Amino acid sequence: MNFLLVALGGFIGSIARYQISLFTTRRLIGTWIANITGSMLLAVLWHFYITQFISEFWWLLFGVGFCGAYTTFSTFGNETMKLLQNKEYKLAICYVFASLLISFITVASIFYIL
Repeated sequence: MNFLLVALGGFIGSIARYQISLFTTRRLIGTWIANITGSMLLAVLWHFYITQFISEFWWLLFGVGFCGAYTTFSTFGNETMKLLQNKEYKLAICYVFASLLISFITVASIFYIL
């Protein structure tokens, strides 16, 4: 059953991620939005899971499955490498730091608030 929950969540998460890529036509923005919002959602779900507000069912479906497929670390790495190969060093550095820093700040803020 757990396998199916993660698979279903991953199915939904990958479709949501694809929709963001269609909605945002600018390079890097779709991945950035998915990673930031996915980090925020995962932080909230993790808090709810460890405080037993949500069950393992919901954690596996949305925390592991949905967020795992929705966030896109592999795409983030690929886009960063393309920027470096194109000698867009400043943009690559800004992209990496903005993605990581904002994700960490939002997750820390959510943990602090909750």
